[in-house]
Amino acid sequence: MHYPRIMIAAPASGSGKTMISCGLLWILQKRGNVSGFKCGPDYVDPLFHKEMIGVPSRNLDSFLMGEDMVLERFCANAKEYSVLEGVMGYYDGVGGISVQASSYDISRITKTPVIFVVDTKGMSLSVVAIIKGFLEYRKDSRIQGVIFNRTSPMMYPRLKKAVEQELPVSVLGYLPFLPQCSIESRHLGLVTPTSEQDFHTRLQLLTETMEKTVDIDGILKLAEKAEALCMKKSERKKKPVVCRVAVAKDDAFCFYYEDNLELLEKLGCEIYFFSPLKDKHLPENVDGLLLGGGYPEVYAKTLSENKSLLMQIKEVIKEGIPCVAECGGFLYLHEELEDLEGNFYPMAGVISGRAWKQDRLKHFGYSTLTAQKDTLLCKKGEKISAHEFHYWDSENNGDAFVSQKPLGTQHWNCIHAQGNLFAGFPHMHFYGNIRFAENFVEKCKQYREEHH
Repeated sequence: MHYPRIMIAAPASGSGKTMISCGLLWILQKRGNVSGFKCGPDYVDPLFHKEMIGVPSRNLDSFLMGEDMVLERFCANAKEYSVLEGVMGYYDGVGGISVQASSYDISRITKTPVIFVVDTKGMSLSVVAIIKGFLEYRKDSRIQGVIFNRTSPMMYPRLKKAVEQELPVSVLGYLPFLPQCSIESRHLGLVTPTSEQDFHTRLQLLTETMEKTVDIDGILKLAEKAEALCMKKSERKKKPVVCRVAVAKDDAFCFYYEDNLELLEKLGCEIYFFSPLKDKHLPENVDGLLLGGGYPEVYAKTLSENKSLLMQIKEVIKEGIPCVAECGGFLYLHEELEDLEGNFYPMAGVISGRAWKQDRLKHFGYSTLTAQKDTLLCKKGEKISAHEFHYWDSENNGDAFVSQKPLGTQHWNCIHAQGNLFAGFPHMHFYGNIRFAENFVEKCKQYREEHH
């Protein structure tokens, strides 16, 4: 099938690919039906795509999901046009020495043409050498277009001529230096959309500039030339509702893969969102609980003051409700959590001990989880790919799984998995091992039959 698509990639983080991807999505959704995708495990860019631009967006990660699932998930969610936003530098993948899960890898799997964003600040002809190196590092680089960032109107025609004379790529425009269009960051990445009050104002300025300086029609022509893909859309049919699952979702808990929630719905879950920041009680008659990642440390005081909900969550977990808590959700279940200023606040008290701030990332990156015993989600010996990105640590990380780095250089114990509870720092994509999702739904169904 033919899916017009384009990837926005760059030599390194900070080159402007997020800004240009957001601008392009905004422009295209005014013209027709467009979908967004983010290469890699990052939650925040898809949040920007969906919440602030109004474009549905999914993650594509060949380590977490596997190549076949990357292709399936792309085809299942592709619209009239698709924009794939790259991750880090174009060839930067697993372990820092592999192209697996890199932007290049996703381009290869999905056969997507690539537009290369090059920040030209402080350079002139060196831009040609940079692009040439990336074109030649892999013969199938798929880099077919270039956009310059932070380039003056005077320099643009000269650089465009130099690149197109020497290299087999088309230069499709430029952006001048636009500091007022920058997107704020915090310790876990971009600021989430709900806290970016003037995002639309910035986006309006950005897109007005892009309409003048970037060849949007040229980008669409390149997208139209993308190869056909030999993959049918997913025919996984939605099953009848067998359980109701409460999902924490607000500014403190906002890190969820859309595919994970959609898969649970297809398996028979009815999803009910609630806010640990505002709601005093869980939704009624629920049979399962999901506490995703996010920023509980930023809102620790407010979360701690919502004592009725904290008590109820502790009670229902004690009573046996199936609960999966990842990263921020795991922090929320501790007895105490340290906030950004170094203050400790009481939390749910399901996990004994404190969670506190560190000065560097802990266990950053990809890993493979192997169960050391039967758990809520899997049997002993079963595996799933995972990702960690957190500055907080715990006195009590659990030992139900062994987490192994892809290159085998490190391993450590993690995750609490006592009966109905599955709680730890690692983030999982259920399409990496669908049995984990199926087992969760089955346990929720059993809980419903026993308690309702």
